[in-house]
Amino acid sequence: MSITRSTTILDPSPAPIEEPWPEGSGLEIVGSSAEMRRLRLQVRRIGPHFRTVLVHGEAGTGKEQVARALHGMSHAADGPFVVCHGAALEEAIAGHLKENDWSSHPADAIGCLARMAQRGTLFLDGIHEMPLQTQLRLLRLLQRHDSTQNHIEASRPNLHDMRPNLRMIAASSENLKILSSAGRFQPELYQRFAMVEITLPPLRDRREDIPDLTKFFISQLAPLYERKVLAVSDEALERMLSYSWPGNVSELKGVVRSSISQVEGDRLESHHLPMLAQENPPTSASDATAKSAKLQDVIEQHVLRVLKGCGGNKVRAAETLGISRSTLYRMLDASVSTILQ
Repeated sequence: MSITRSTTILDPSPAPIEEPWPEGSGLEIVGSSAEMRRLRLQVRRIGPHFRTVLVHGEAGTGKEQVARALHGMSHAADGPFVVCHGAALEEAIAGHLKENDWSSHPADAIGCLARMAQRGTLFLDGIHEMPLQTQLRLLRLLQRHDSTQNHIEASRPNLHDMRPNLRMIAASSENLKILSSAGRFQPELYQRFAMVEITLPPLRDRREDIPDLTKFFISQLAPLYERKVLAVSDEALERMLSYSWPGNVSELKGVVRSSISQVEGDRLESHHLPMLAQENPPTSASDATAKSAKLQDVIEQHVLRVLKGCGGNKVRAAETLGISRSTLYRMLDASVSTILQ
């Protein structure tokens, strides 16, 4: 596939040269931006040695993918990678205990999770949503691990009294430091995870990665829909580059999935992206015109509000706005005189 447009962003502090990333491994961290190159280097450095890591970023920025990459780079790569969401932890473990007929064991949810992820990695997504009591049990588990990590029992560990040989990765879209200061998160638990912290940038701050991500998702998804998409038009890419992506990489993947299902030829066009049309016009020229029009609308509305607040007195309104009366008159004559009549 060929992307017909590229974007270059100059960075005053260039990222270091990196070794080739293992393609086809499922551990891909896609993007050629300085942020992504630094992230891949960070994962390479942390992966073999970490015990606890905190991955922070907005929803949809790829926290689980980074966690899987860390696991894949670790010495526990052949072990299990267990995923659990903080808010649903107790319910998920209750179901697991019942399914495996362990209901008679006095194991709590955290201890059971440690058992499941033994010699692997436990990924706690949305840890900020974990109940405080569960956070405390997790903290105690980490404390036990610290005190016994060099004396792990050779026999099969007891479910209730776990001495785990595992790695933990916590992910959050909230600022845990602020939550801990507000009493909504265990401070010591935050400190343990924050010793090694990875922060993921939102997609809007690394737009130059959108072509690479689009190409990657097309290569993943097109075969599922029996499509052979070979290119993305300039207009489609312009629309994608100008969109704000509040849902970040996850939203981009969803848009690519939806658009691929509509493609009949071998080219993804702007009309395959109706979900982006409302926020972004299809061309750069119209985009600039639209942005200018929106700015003019904001100015007009502000002038009208001030004028109304001054009881229609143009002299007072001009003073409030910090402009001359002649400037105010020109603005009213050019833009909003018909509204005031």
